[in-house]
Amino acid sequence: MSLTDATALPAVECAHPQEIDELSLPCLDVDMHGNIARANRAALALHHPDAGKLVGKFIWEFVAFDEKELSRTAFLAQMQTGSAPPVITRNIFDRSGSFRTYQLHRTLLRDSQGKPAGIRLVGVDVTEATRALEEARRTAKWLESAMASMRDALILTDTLGIVRSVNPAAGELVGRAAQELIGMTMEEAFPVRDDQPAAGATLDLSVALEQHCRGAAMVPNRAGEKTKIEIGTSPIIDIDNGSLSGIVAILRKIDAAE
Repeated sequence: MSLTDATALPAVECAHPQEIDELSLPCLDVDMHGNIARANRAALALHHPDAGKLVGKFIWEFVAFDEKELSRTAFLAQMQTGSAPPVITRNIFDRSGSFRTYQLHRTLLRDSQGKPAGIRLVGVDVTEATRALEEARRTAKWLESAMASMRDALILTDTLGIVRSVNPAAGELVGRAAQELIGMTMEEAFPVRDDQPAAGATLDLSVALEQHCRGAAMVPNRAGEKTKIEIGTSPIIDIDNGSLSGIVAILRKIDAAE
């Protein structure tokens, strides 16, 4: 048996139909008008029974409403250009009764004269990975907003002392745009002068990686003007495995009266 369900797809070379039918991933062959012409077992197994027969429908009928026109236009444009189709991501209604996110890997099908005759799609369900990425982005955005709201300078470095994240207040402290400081060493970004460590602890990277440190110092800006600051640092410990991943430092301006 070749593909489990199929209609005629004239003049198209269908390579290894038996192997395609046995794929664990859903695979569809779509003609040049966007009609589903062939579906393997995995694709049929994912098809929602209330959606009617799979073969014969337009491929964009199963995507989310706000993606239908985009999908239709992009597909027809692909048939016109005949270029190698890129991997795309679509939200597709399947047997779960909801829309799930699929990454569609596509191959152009050509007729005997080499002209575009359709597209073969192999789908990979990336719903959980996509949701996890979106959640990570939301968390990162929330943390960025929280850092930006702080009046004191907040700096995050890796274990080598390379600045990985700063808030706007940190940039203002040394007269630079915050983004300029990313990738610098801590010493380059915030050159500490006349440091006065609290309780005799030296304010350097090796100590800050091992323990909480506090102290006062002078930090010059680009114009050479020095600002007196209070420094507090703590090692960043990974909560999952307990490994050291960097340093968090808070720099607070000290008023002349203090």
